[in-house]
Amino acid sequence: MVKVLIKRHINEGKAKDVFGLLNKQRAIAMNQRGHIKGETLMSYQNPHSLLVISTWQSMENWLAWKENKERRANEAKLEQFLETPTEYDEFIFGTYPSKK
Repeated sequence: MVKVLIKRHINEGKAKDVFGLLNKQRAIAMNQRGHIKGETLMSYQNPHSLLVISTWQSMENWLAWKENKERRANEAKLEQFLETPTEYDEFIFGTYPSKK
């Protein structure tokens, strides 16, 4: 299983635009192979800081979704409302697998 932490810092006054795009992204992700769940969290100290936690069955499933054309197009729209580029951290459960 894989958990992906996606960090975004949105521009002031753009929350409605960002959440609209994130909801669209999540709806599409739910139909992707290997998708388990997704959560969106807003920082208590800084409401402009968002964390999306996305859970996948495998790294291959996540990477296929990350490179999906529709996702990438939506991500490009999202980037215009962000203070900084999106950051991704990918975590696997268990021991570290050997790379092929």
